Amino acid sequence: QVLLKSDAPTGDVLLDETLRHIKATESAETVQTWIELLTGETWNPFKLQYQLRNVRERLAKALVEKGILTTEKQNFLLFDMTTHPVSNASEKQRLVKKLQESVLERWVNDPQRMERRTLALLVLAHASDVLENVFASLADDKYDMAMNRTKDLLDMDPEVEAAKARGTEMIWAVLAAFNK
Repeated sequence: QVLLKSDAPTGDVLLDETLRHIKATESAETVQTWIELLTGETWNPFKLQYQLRNVRERLAKALVEKGILTTEKQNFLLFDMTTHPVSNASEKQRLVKKLQESVLERWVNDPQRMERRTLALLVLAHASDVLENVFASLADDKYDMAMNRTKDLLDMDPEVEAAKARGTEMIWAVLAAFNK
């Protein structure tokens, strides 16, 4: 369950709004429930007040403002749709290379020794169903090794791993929520 330690403003509009929602709840909710609520993927009429409005559009707009994405209109048959391609392909490639190296050259075989940001990126890539794309440019043997190592990591028991190390509990809770 998510327990609020501090409601101090973060400076990020979406995070601050999320903190207000968590603070306003009467009982503690699970990570999975908060993911469903905050992404707007719940149909519970009693919890609608906790949903973030237009969260995907707001995230895309924030990434456009930071120069990470651009905005384009694309015509799909009869409809114009707004898309948000990456504005700097080299930055995306740097991130892909970092993840590739983390499971190949710098593999530690122990999530407690893994850099937290790298662990979080691997979990988010898995949850976003883009992990295979991250390793697609690798040679077959390295691709197999990278996929096997990440599979072993992602198959670990999130509750056991969260109990082992401080500071990664939320990462493991997100993995558990997406593995259900």
